[in-house]
Amino acid sequence: QVQLMESGGGLVQPGGSVRLSCAVSGSSLDDSDIGWFRQAPGQERESVACISSTVRNPYYADSVRGRSEISRDNAKDTVYLHISSLKPEDTAVYYCAVVPKTFMSFMGACPVHAVSSWGKGTLVNS
Repeated sequence: QVQLMESGGGLVQPGGSVRLSCAVSGSSLDDSDIGWFRQAPGQERESVACISSTVRNPYYADSVRGRSEISRDNAKDTVYLHISSLKPEDTAVYYCAVVPKTFMSFMGACPVHAVSSWGKGTLVNS
């Protein structure tokens, strides 16, 4: 069974940056599409960024496009999300999750409803 563990959150000054890590265990990361999602207090969970196994054409939400980067290191079974120029509205619990491959392949995105299993997340407070 695939397990994902998020880390790297914390209190960050507005304008600062954060690098979140998503460690995958129980299965190889090589062929998996992975998404980062977030849920702000009182808000619905939303997609932030996702990356396919081929790394081509990653998806970014409008809210973070241009100041974020999703990347993966298959050798370390880890996916990263770097967000710079943090804003108070970036405050949220951030989650990573496996996304069924059809979504990135046909939609180029990773909608929240595509995810069937969630971890505990990591809190970013900006």
